[in-house]
Amino acid sequence: MRTIALNDGHTIPAVGFGVFLIPADGSTYTAVKEALAAGYRHIDTAQAYFNEAEVGRAIADSGIPREEIYVTTKLWLQDYAYDLAVKGINSSLERLGLDYIDLLLLHQPYGEVEQAWKALEEAQTAGKIKSIGVSNMTPTLWQRYVPHFNTVPAVNQVELHPYSQQKELRALLAKDKVIVEAWGPLGQGNKELLSDPAVVKLAKKYGKDVGQIILRFENQEGIVVLPKSTKPERIKSNLNIFDFELTPSELEELRALDTGKGAHDPDAPGVGEYLLSNYDIHADD
Repeated sequence: MRTIALNDGHTIPAVGFGVFLIPADGSTYTAVKEALAAGYRHIDTAQAYFNEAEVGRAIADSGIPREEIYVTTKLWLQDYAYDLAVKGINSSLERLGLDYIDLLLLHQPYGEVEQAWKALEEAQTAGKIKSIGVSNMTPTLWQRYVPHFNTVPAVNQVELHPYSQQKELRALLAKDKVIVEAWGPLGQGNKELLSDPAVVKLAKKYGKDVGQIILRFENQEGIVVLPKSTKPERIKSNLNIFDFELTPSELEELRALDTGKGAHDPDAPGVGEYLLSNYDIHADD
């Protein structure tokens, strides 16, 4: 597995396995076991996915040494007040069954962001977290919060795919060597993207599927990709992207597909309020 250097001295596997919307009915456990068997060494979960415990069990049962598996989870904005954030970090460690988390992100950039970030910094100092970062931060949100942080985030995980390449954000983050991670790297199954002539042409040339072309493009752009699937053959193919390389002109062709817009707009009015009022991660506690 290839890795990418972070600005805090750690490294992160270039491809991760995402478990968003995979149910905690045994499906997450099975998918993560399948992914680890296929060669993934980076699992991306979140408190709001409600499947941390199954991720942890799959890791424990894999037979793979803990230090060889990179684990990401995310704190939900409901728990951003400092005391709740401290409790939330410990709860994730407990559900995952781990002594430390490789990367912990603030899942949404709203509410008591600075208090939550302080809790992450302290947990990092205490050795509970190796790297800390954010998610869904646009340039506007980044400029609002990050100048007040004592530590620059190592990662910003955002929607990114060929139709939404986050060029302005990436230019901003490059100044501090912040790595961008792509959620929805395949456009969340966008049929237009998956049948785009530029992508289909390259798939035929290299004998790859369109998903592999898209993931390789993002990889060559320096993006950490987090494809998700529950199909064993797709889990394997999404990892099999390192035996070919797109040429500079082909990269330019794919860069030209950018529309500058994604399906999710974190800057839209009321997003934070909506998420806080509609997603209660403690409803069943």
